[in-house]
Amino acid sequence: MRSSIGAEDRQFLDLLNRLGTPTVQELCEELEITATAVRQRLSRMQAEGLVSRTVLRVGRGRPSHRYAVTESGLRNLGENYRDLALILWKELHRIDDHQVRDAVMNRIKDSLVTRYSRTVVGETMAERVSQLGSSLNDYGFDTEVEMSGDLPILRESNCPYLELAEVDSSICELEQSVFQEVLGTEIRLTQCCLEGHHCCEFQPVEATSV
Repeated sequence: MRSSIGAEDRQFLDLLNRLGTPTVQELCEELEITATAVRQRLSRMQAEGLVSRTVLRVGRGRPSHRYAVTESGLRNLGENYRDLALILWKELHRIDDHQVRDAVMNRIKDSLVTRYSRTVVGETMAERVSQLGSSLNDYGFDTEVEMSGDLPILRESNCPYLELAEVDSSICELEQSVFQEVLGTEIRLTQCCLEGHHCCEFQPVEATSV
């Protein structure tokens, strides 16, 4: 599965889309950066399937290249769900009937467990944590797994729910609960971006699943 693009790439794609089918020179003028920098980014995004290039030949001179956002690139541009997620999360916690609210929260948790657990099939905890990390990366998370200690550590370099957590920290508890069900053991949140750490770290309590 494809990962979500970063903020700088999103801005670049947005500009490219607004300009239509610009040349490298036109992009240079808009961005006020060198042609080399523009070409490097265009080449990378072509390789990622986000940008396409067409050759325009006029007369007997050198052909010009024009660039456009691909269908995949347009889908990425439409993936900014931050504001909607914040609104939905706030409205969910305004539901007065706690039974209804809890039922919805459980459905959300179950959906996330199903999504992330499809490829988590290892027998050892190290294998399962590594597979969970790979699954999260496939969905656009920035994670790594550290195996240097007795127990593996799943590290999220950037909190995927930071703005939600600043509104209501229960999103951290939800994520922790999801990871516990996927891995089949108790998980401790040993570091959290919300508390000023540079990353979020999750570590299983047991070396093997239960």
